[in-house]
Amino acid sequence: MEGHYEELGGGIRLWVTPAHKFGADAFLLADFASPRAGDRAADLGSGCGIVPALWFRGPEPAPREAVAVEIQEAACAQMARSLAEGNLPAGRFVPLCADLRELRGRLPAGGFDLVTCNPPYTGPGGGLLSADPAGRIARHETACTLADVSAAARYLLRYGGRFCLCHRPERLADVICALREAGLEPKRLRLVQQRPAGAPWLLLAEGRRGGKPGLRVEPPLIVEGEGGFSPEMLRVYRKKENKKEGGR
Repeated sequence: MEGHYEELGGGIRLWVTPAHKFGADAFLLADFASPRAGDRAADLGSGCGIVPALWFRGPEPAPREAVAVEIQEAACAQMARSLAEGNLPAGRFVPLCADLRELRGRLPAGGFDLVTCNPPYTGPGGGLLSADPAGRIARHETACTLADVSAAARYLLRYGGRFCLCHRPERLADVICALREAGLEPKRLRLVQQRPAGAPWLLLAEGRRGGKPGLRVEPPLIVEGEGGFSPEMLRVYRKKENKKEGGR
């Protein structure tokens, strides 16, 4: 399998390939979700497993268990390799090769405190379909829709549990509607901008099962500061130098 290891920090490394890799949105989502110590978490459409892997870097609290749900067998094989060779904690980082639309009987209803997802951003009829099957599943709502993802999160979450996802700002209305229709009340929203004067390119949203109405809009997260990454982005990446590096 063509690929290489990416060092994530804290001794954790992840096997990535051209078909199943990650970008800045995964780091932002993992940080936005911030599981509490003792949480049982699940990441839907996990790909190479980047979001749950980031939670085990330390020193922040890590979940007692993080189930990485992924439908593509090649991506699941990557996670298995990372688990075997990348210092991920066995028994706590748990790859699960499954369709997120068919989790009944595979995972317990209401058994999770936190669910995350970096879903396909392009809805039905939006843009040209990727020729590559892996890219098509990752970028287009062909294997699952926003409604499917929200319904899966609703099934997994306990009462009061949190669902965190990232998406494109132009689909904010779709996100809010999908969360509410699934019984996940939108509680937190944050927009991500490359620069202070630029338009947002990503949204981070949190819905809560059984939550009361009331959405908190947080200050925007700015990616670039003077001379490179902003202080907050340096914190997310766990970098000390205020400069951008290739690959992220």
